[in-house]
Order: sequence, then C-alpha cells, then structure tokens
Amino acid sequence: MEDEAETREAAWENARKPLLEASALPGEAYTSERFFAAEMAQIHRRNWLFVGRAEEWAKPGDFRAVETVGGPALVLRDRAGALRAFANLCRHRGSILLEGSGNARVIACPYHAWSYGLDGALLGAPDMERSLGFDKAVHGLRPIRLESWADFVFLNFDEAAPSLLEHLGDLPDRLGCYRFDEMVCTWRHDMMCRCNWKLLVENALEAYHTGIIHARTVGAQREAFRPTSGNWLSLQVLSETSVAVLTETPPFPPIDGLSEEARRGTYFTMILPGTQFACAQDCMWWLAMRPIAPDRTALSLGGCFPRATAAVPNFARDAALYYDRWIRVAEEDVGMMEKQQLGLSSPLYRPGRLSWRDELVHAVHRWVLERMPEEAKRG
Repeated sequence: MEDEAETREAAWENARKPLLEASALPGEAYTSERFFAAEMAQIHRRNWLFVGRAEEWAKPGDFRAVETVGGPALVLRDRAGALRAFANLCRHRGSILLEGSGNARVIACPYHAWSYGLDGALLGAPDMERSLGFDKAVHGLRPIRLESWADFVFLNFDEAAPSLLEHLGDLPDRLGCYRFDEMVCTWRHDMMCRCNWKLLVENALEAYHTGIIHARTVGAQREAFRPTSGNWLSLQVLSETSVAVLTETPPFPPIDGLSEEARRGTYFTMILPGTQFACAQDCMWWLAMRPIAPDRTALSLGGCFPRATAAVPNFARDAALYYDRWIRVAEEDVGMMEKQQLGLSSPLYRPGRLSWRDELVHAVHRWVLERMPEEAKRG
C-alpha cells in the first residue's frame, strides 16, 4: 500500500513538471467523486461562468431559467432595465419558481403562491400572518453575482472572487477588435456528454487531434500559442480565411477593424474554467461546459455574427453552413471524449507523456492543480 501511495503521489507531481518533462493527469482527476466534489467547490463555484448574451433579455420582465454549477438560477431584466440573477428557488420551501424563458411582471411560486418583484423583493406570502417574527423584507430571492462584458453575461457564486474584468485580464484588449457588443446570437445548441468536463476543455485547446478526428471536416490545422494574462488561454489556428465554415470561400465578409494578428486566423480561447470563445475573421462561436458528474457534462454551443452580416438577404441560407460545421465538429469531438473517458476509467490506465502540442492542455492541468486541496487526490 505504501508503494501504491508513492506511485500515486508521483503521478500528481509528474503533471506539475515543465511541459517537456510532464505527464498527463492521473485517471482519478477524471473519475474520482472526491476530486470532482473538490473541483465544484474550489473551482466552478468560485469562478465566472457564462450564461448567455444580454440581447436574450431585451425588455423589462424578460427572464430565462438557467441550470448552473450552483443550482437553478434565474436571470432577468428588472423594471429599471438592469440585468439581475437570483437563485430560482422559493424562499418558503425551495420550489422552482420559473421554467424556460419568457416575460413576467411578477415571479409567483407555483406551489404556495409566494410572489416576488423583479428586484427579488418578497411581495406576498399568503397565510404567514401567524408566523412569529416573520419579516418579508428578509425573505427576498437570494441574489447571484452577475457581471457582463461586451454583452456576454457571466455569473459567479463567490462574492469574494475578483471582478469579471480582473478575471479576463488582457482578453478584452486582445479581442476587443471583434466588437462583440455589435453582434447578434443566431444559433444555439445543447448537448449532453458522457465525459469529464476537463476532457472537453483540453480538446478545445489543442490542434494535435484535428487531422485525425476531423479528417473529413476541418482537417489538420497549424496553430500558434498566444501569450495571455488573466484566467484565460488562447491558441490561434492559422488560416487566411475563416475556419468557421467548411466551404473553400466563406460566404460572409471579414469583420471590419480586426487587428493584424486577428486577421491571421481563428482564436480558440478558454476563459477558465470552462467557457470557450472561438473568434474567426467573420464570426464567433462559443462552447460552455457545465460539469454534472465526474463522467457527465452539459455542453452549450452558440454562434454570433455582426448585425450587418445577419441582415443580408441570404443570411439564413449561408449561416446554415456555419451551423453545420459547428455541430459536426462538436459531435466528432464529443464522440472521442466519451471513448477517452472509458479509457481513463480503466484500472490499467497510467498517465502518458505530453507533446509540445499539448502546451495549453498542460496549462489547464496546472491551473486546476493549483486550486485543488491535497486531500482531493487521495481517492
């Protein structure tokens, strides 16, 4: 048992070594309930998670119920026009308040009819007059921290966490030339994946696999690793034209005002822990990972184009070519990640050495390990 413990400790230490000496994470990082629980507590509920675009909540009263790593949430626009987020739970006995999306003047619990304003204040609580010391003022909806950048909306369950802009570091400066706040979301798709969230993150940050898994779609790609500051990572797939579509000539024009670097290819970024913004010369699309279990992750995809592009007469026809590419490549990746999850679950798995093309995979591993308590690695 002592030798086994020493071997396990060595495996964790090997993942921390410099890239060209390092090995991949041990299998427990992808399969252990203990490790997963620690990730949820120390990483996912302490960092910013992407939930949508501000345009989804265009008018006062517009709402959308969102499943998050911190439980059911409700994002809405209040009467003053501000975006807010609350736990989607009645303060009486925890019933879910709203489902789906729509517009509401008042939030009414479907169980016992407690009602709340769009500011979260408790308005009515039937038959509570005999409850001693009951004070409506302290029974409003539980707020969730919400911040946005360039119309991308994020939540955070840690009140002490740095601001969204601090978390993003130099991302707004590097990607500001895309003018995301002048884009419109035209496509959404959700998938359930039978794999650990980190496998999706790792896959999104390396082009090592593209000529193999994506031989019939995007094919082999040439990448450059771009330095970043803050809690995000980026590689750029080098291509003179957009890789967001599989046609030889992209149907839409490049975005005006892109930086010289941005014109060289497509950024595949990762806002840690689990939000990818892929930024091509003519559009952007996202992949957002929500961990559910060690071997199960909800994946949300979406795509945005400049408003001027979305207004052209043949937009729907030509944009469908982009949607086809996004979903086909995602399905190819997820299919492989689900097979990898099975391999990582084998008692015979031992971490392999990393390649120079795994530079950002290695960066993810180290970022995760820096935030994990030692006891999470003990089984």
